[in-house]
Amino acid sequence: MTSPLLSVENLSVHFHQEHHIVEAVKSISFSLNPHETVALVGESGSGKSVTALSILKLLPYPKAFHPHGQVYFEGRDLQKLTERELLDIRGNKISMIFQEPMTSLNPLHTVEKQITEVLYIHKGFTGTAARRRCIEVLEMAGFKDGKARLQAYPHQLSGGQRQRVMIAMALACEPKILIADEPTTALDVTIQARLLDLLKDLQRQLGMAMLLITHDLGIVRKMADRLVVMKDGHMVEAGETQKVFAKPKAAYTRNLMNSFPTGEGVPVDPEAPVLLKTEHLNVKFGIREGLLRRKMGDIQAVDHVNLQLKQGHTLGIVGESGSGKTTLAMAILRLERSQGKIWFNGGNIQDFSRKRLRPLRREMQVVFQDPYGSLSPRMSVSQIIAEGLEIHKIGATQSERDAYVVQALKEVGLDPKARNRYPHEFSGGQRQRIAIARAIVLKPKLIVLDEPTSALDRTVQLDIIDLLRKLQTTHKLSYLFISHDLAVVRALSHEVLVMKAGKIVERGSAHSIFTSPQDLYTKALIKAAFDLEVAPREKPKKSSPKKSAQ
Repeated sequence: MTSPLLSVENLSVHFHQEHHIVEAVKSISFSLNPHETVALVGESGSGKSVTALSILKLLPYPKAFHPHGQVYFEGRDLQKLTERELLDIRGNKISMIFQEPMTSLNPLHTVEKQITEVLYIHKGFTGTAARRRCIEVLEMAGFKDGKARLQAYPHQLSGGQRQRVMIAMALACEPKILIADEPTTALDVTIQARLLDLLKDLQRQLGMAMLLITHDLGIVRKMADRLVVMKDGHMVEAGETQKVFAKPKAAYTRNLMNSFPTGEGVPVDPEAPVLLKTEHLNVKFGIREGLLRRKMGDIQAVDHVNLQLKQGHTLGIVGESGSGKTTLAMAILRLERSQGKIWFNGGNIQDFSRKRLRPLRREMQVVFQDPYGSLSPRMSVSQIIAEGLEIHKIGATQSERDAYVVQALKEVGLDPKARNRYPHEFSGGQRQRIAIARAIVLKPKLIVLDEPTSALDRTVQLDIIDLLRKLQTTHKLSYLFISHDLAVVRALSHEVLVMKAGKIVERGSAHSIFTSPQDLYTKALIKAAFDLEVAPREKPKKSSPKKSAQ
């Protein structure tokens, strides 16, 4: 038996917070052997990332501190090393890929500058040698032409490309350990699959060990040799991946494994009237270059899209980033300029003025991907939900509007007593419930759901899916559901459109799309999505022709 490359022993992490101490990690122990992948698994707030950051002492000290525990790397206790000694290890012998590359990469520096900085600090590479190595690691990270990306800035790259740049930076010095903190969160399923395959190939090629931080057990099953399951800072289960999946001991682990969206859309009336329809909808974005920003051409973001959505039904729109999903939805809501016809509730609203559109805004609501970014941090929950009531003059008095807010919070499963608190005081799932309450308080006919579950843990996703189903049944809501998470789309949608490069490449019932896709692109999306599925897939049922008992 070889000795572990990394050994974490009884590590605890506490934070000073105002007048009390928060115990974030409580006596966790695990090891990582050479060439091995170990996954830290658990929901948000379980202590996974705090544990990973503690290894390299990247937490905000002295606010964070370790009452006890050791972290040994190649026999040295990293907790006892000076900052200068740690600099030789960070990014050199132990590298880290962070969850959100856009905030981890410097927006003012080119890709070349950011990668060569690592090479200069740890290897002393400059000039031609640094550029040659930079191109090499970019191509290792999956760029076909690394040289063409050297002068790119982070904002000029897609989410998947930015994550590849982070991988290239992490691998530039050929580390012995790679810590990957949620490396594929919020990426498309096909990009996610390619990145996971890339990480496995690079691990074999470079002979490195990997510590994987994730809440997605599908990724764990594909990538990890062993796993450590965490909850509320505690380690609740650990062992070989295949053995834990075959026979999980902890109830919490079993709950995580069963937290995969299943089922189908709620029963609906197939003869329901059409609420929304588009005819040859087009959206173009101008390409501007040079100092004077002259227009050099157009990008066809949405290309002659025809769709229709019936009252009480859900239309799922899927496709990779850049396929035009969100742009299509924003055009339908008249928040993006477009050409073509948009029929809503029997009328063509394409040429409506802002004044004429305003009463319709009450009937067309949207829930965005990031609940924290879409809720004003300066407004209480009550103010956020009541804002639409005031704009549309619903409720004659403040107490009457407050009654509407209380009712909306009850409907989404939140305690109305918390309505005077602020968004930062709620979890991600609770914030998304607040965003849904803000939408339903106006009693709309249509809600656009733009990636409403992609940033949430699987168990929280299930709660939001159940909530959306309940609200749809109660209020006969029509959903335009945009997502790259096909498991969630399958669980909610009645009809599905598949988009690629602004065009619809396939359409049909959710049952037909998921059981017998025709287009090669659709097949690739479905394969990438369900190759990571943990729970056994339910056999899809045919939709009932009967009306829903609403």
